[in-house]
Amino acid sequence: DQAIDTFFMVADVHTITTPYDIDELRVNRREVIVDYLAAGLDPERSTLFLQSMVGEHLELAFLFSSVMSIARMQHLPTFKDKIKQYPDHATMALLNYPLLMASDILLYKANLVPVGIDQEPHLEIARQIARKMNEAYDTDFPEPTRFATKGEYVPSLQGTGKMSKSVEGSYISLTDTEAEILERLKAAPTDGGTGTVETMPQGVKNLLQFVELFSGADKRAEYASQYEGTGIRYGDLKKELAASIFAELQPLQEKRQELIANPKFVDEVITTGAAKAQAVARKTLNEVKEKMGL
Repeated sequence: DQAIDTFFMVADVHTITTPYDIDELRVNRREVIVDYLAAGLDPERSTLFLQSMVGEHLELAFLFSSVMSIARMQHLPTFKDKIKQYPDHATMALLNYPLLMASDILLYKANLVPVGIDQEPHLEIARQIARKMNEAYDTDFPEPTRFATKGEYVPSLQGTGKMSKSVEGSYISLTDTEAEILERLKAAPTDGGTGTVETMPQGVKNLLQFVELFSGADKRAEYASQYEGTGIRYGDLKKELAASIFAELQPLQEKRQELIANPKFVDEVITTGAAKAQAVARKTLNEVKEKMGL
């Protein structure tokens, strides 16, 4: 919708809240911009930028920390999950992750945020911060809501949890070949192939969700019927699913190669996007600082 201003950020600063590889970060943050472009985002109609190039995100996040308690941050389920995953990395940066996310959103006074359903607790923090800032300092932050899509929750290939690049074996890469996709799917847990939909294991439900995403609801219904009847041949299902997923990814991969061959264009998108984002961010930050007496 050309009437709506859209901002698509690469959250590279968020990466440092948990253990990471510096060299990989340098490469991957640029790769995400390439993925955005390959997926069809138009830099003439949307603002694409790296979070680390717009310092206002960090400054506003610190100002937000003045209206949120440590106890509120510590009680977030996402924080508890992360410190279980990284017990030796329970840092202030990790605790303040939701504050930075709120800054990412509210700097641009966003109403709709295209994130997964698992990010709803963080969106609630953003709404709470907006209310607190508006009440305390008479700012005009909107209370953002999640922009839901059919891919709002993509399950892990491991049978539990969500697909995550940080969990090996859980994901399919956008650059995978059909053979690589099939190998990943082969590792996905299944059962004997027959039973009732009510007792179907989560791993099988996940596979059928992928079938619906990439082959349609009718194909999913066909496999569900087989499950309650003659049985599903998982080898055939996974082979067909791999072909469907690759058919979706192949045009994106071809576009990626064109973009990789034109690094100057990608550089221009990154530089121009940062300037556009910073112009908006600086205006918002100045408004907030004035309201706070700074």
